Amino acid sequence: MGNAPDIVLPAAGKTVRRRPSLFDVVSIGVVAALAFLALYPLARIAIRLFFTGEGGGAAALAVYGQPGTWVVISNTVIVVAASGMLSLAIGSALAWINERTDARIGVLTDIVPLLPFLVPPIAGAIGWVLLLSDRAGFVNAVLRWALGLFGVEMTRGPLNIYTWGGLIFVYTVYAVPYVYLVVSAGLRNVDSALEEQSRICGNGLLRTMAKVTIPAVRPALGGAALLIVWFGFSLFSVPAIIGTGAKIEVLPVRLVRLVTFTYPPDMAGAIGLGLVVLLAVGTAWMLQLKVLSKGRFATVSGKGSRTVTIELGAWRPVARSVIVLYMLISAVLPLVALLLVALNGFWTPTIRWTALNFNTFREILFEDGLTLTALSNSLSLGIAGATIGIVAAAVLSLFVQRHGSAAARAVDGLIKLPASVSSIVLALGFVLAFSGAPFNLNGTFLILLMAYLALYMPQASVAADSAAAQVGRELTEASRICGASGGRTFMRVSLPLMLGGLAAGWALLFVRMISDLTASSILAGTQNPVVGFRILEIYEGASFAGLAALSSLLTVISCLVVGLVLVFSRRRGRGTPRSAS
Repeated sequence: MGNAPDIVLPAAGKTVRRRPSLFDVVSIGVVAALAFLALYPLARIAIRLFFTGEGGGAAALAVYGQPGTWVVISNTVIVVAASGMLSLAIGSALAWINERTDARIGVLTDIVPLLPFLVPPIAGAIGWVLLLSDRAGFVNAVLRWALGLFGVEMTRGPLNIYTWGGLIFVYTVYAVPYVYLVVSAGLRNVDSALEEQSRICGNGLLRTMAKVTIPAVRPALGGAALLIVWFGFSLFSVPAIIGTGAKIEVLPVRLVRLVTFTYPPDMAGAIGLGLVVLLAVGTAWMLQLKVLSKGRFATVSGKGSRTVTIELGAWRPVARSVIVLYMLISAVLPLVALLLVALNGFWTPTIRWTALNFNTFREILFEDGLTLTALSNSLSLGIAGATIGIVAAAVLSLFVQRHGSAAARAVDGLIKLPASVSSIVLALGFVLAFSGAPFNLNGTFLILLMAYLALYMPQASVAADSAAAQVGRELTEASRICGASGGRTFMRVSLPLMLGGLAAGWALLFVRMISDLTASSILAGTQNPVVGFRILEIYEGASFAGLAALSSLLTVISCLVVGLVLVFSRRRGRGTPRSAS
């Protein structure tokens, strides 16, 4: 071992001040850039609201006196509240079936509740329009045919997606995965022996759930409710497609119209309405904190929890049928509808099976220059944004883990701040901050990339935090003791061990960025089109075949990318040694 470097320990009582390495400087630069992207747009909103001479707060609050404003607010509250209660029930039920019962169907049970993440909301909304439009919807056509066998003749319906029920239904489909992710994690942390003891004491299944299970996961339910409020008050694509047809206007749609379809743009009014979104998310956050303060209800075993599987007996096929039904509703039916219309060339309830072809796909990929540009821009934004975002998040996570100071944790919290702010509000902040002087980024690729990084950095940070937690500090310390620089330690030790978790985070960012419509509806345009913006344009032009082709193509790309990443992550998980903690 003669080639090993000599290690000189400092004398007792002396403090050694280590000069910042190049990697430390880069890390601080990355952290500063992320904090700037998260805070500067919000600061510009506050300045515009309270300190400008353009009417300030009075101009922003004047929007509440405009006709229809309170109807829009009440519509939003009704939709989010109704879909929130339904998604809490459905998502929690799916989590319970998956984590506590013998109704699992292998890995399919883990994937099914997350399928809506793979079908972008804009594509899913269009798919359900094709299925449940009262005149030409495929499901309605089948139902009218079936009712006709019994002598019931109908020319439209019986179902209609352009209703309160249709809007709440699609909101619910896309809110369920958020509930499932949080509640299933909560159930895994609760020792199911507590539930078993309750049943041994004579309590039935429902009483055990009411007295033991639900109180134990109450903090998880509170977190899920916060995510639902944040998601519901930010979602633009579903109400833009379905709510507009149903003449039900909600806050995100009104905000976008004030900025993009009003001349001159009513920024003051948009900021004023944005305060409602901030108030709703802030209230949900405060309620969650109140639930978390009663952490005694969340019983987590420190010695490792064990799971006692409940045998459902005759109810097992019913539970599995619920899983399959949810899979059909959340992903399969909308995607099939999109593909049928795209291959048929136009939307009709009567499909000419022998005439199906790929002409529409050929047109959007090779003949429609604007759509091709939008698709290219979205893929470029997805690849660049996901890569920059996940690498920056990894650097941030390791920086916080290494320093562990209150200041480092505060910066980490600031970068996660956009998760508590509606994406519509943040997009408005980017318009104020970067569209004009001195940046002049309006209508550019860069402003979209920056906005996506700010919007989705909280998700990237959570994924990177989980991956970083699996890297033992002794490995990085050993690397530094052996003389490796911070950058070399990151590239040769930390990054390879984090790669599986970071790959999953990258896939999540990629899917969200290529299908984004919320920020794109405000920041994109004819000079920098993206897929979400282009889908909205095609929808307004009523070209359903092109709309279905582009939406289904987006869904297929998302599914392929996530599938490849899952395969890669599993191989990394089998082949990467884990350090002992």
